[in-house]
Amino acid sequence: MNTPADSLIELAKKTGAIKFGEFTLASGAKSNRYFEGKLLTLHPEGARRVGEAICDILEGSGAQAIGGLVIGAIPIATAVAVVSYGRVKPIPAFLVREAPKEHGTKKQIEGHLEPGMRVAIVDDVVTRGGSVFKAIEAVESIGCKVVKVVAIVDRHEGGSDKLIADGYDFVALIHFNTDGTVQANTLF
Repeated sequence: MNTPADSLIELAKKTGAIKFGEFTLASGAKSNRYFEGKLLTLHPEGARRVGEAICDILEGSGAQAIGGLVIGAIPIATAVAVVSYGRVKPIPAFLVREAPKEHGTKKQIEGHLEPGMRVAIVDDVVTRGGSVFKAIEAVESIGCKVVKVVAIVDRHEGGSDKLIADGYDFVALIHFNTDGTVQANTLF
């Protein structure tokens, strides 16, 4: 049976987002698999499918906004915001800068986020979790509660385990397993 997540893997391969070869990751680690998320999330069908999948995952979570660290989270959060508009409760988006900007409002968080909101954090890939934890730290520092963390790809290199151990509700659409296989999440 071809699930929505299986179809997402097929589209990710078709758009060139899932690559096989020799790669150096942001962490400096070497890998034979690479996920170039923007090739999927900036593709019209990819954005729609990712937005729909994450909206489905967020149902019942109570998330009032969605966002994450620039740049990987921007097209994901935007896709979810657009898709959610046609659903029962729209979910506005926000983005977290690496550091507060030095001009204008000098904000680190831009978009639709207020202290005390329940939020979902997204990213294209979780390896060791650095980007996700930076986004979590920023939103929690203004009093928001993270109710869900979603990645398109979990590389299973410690980040998802740490998120779960720290009490965050984490889910990935696609898994890069340690045995070299790529697997769809069967939960949606």
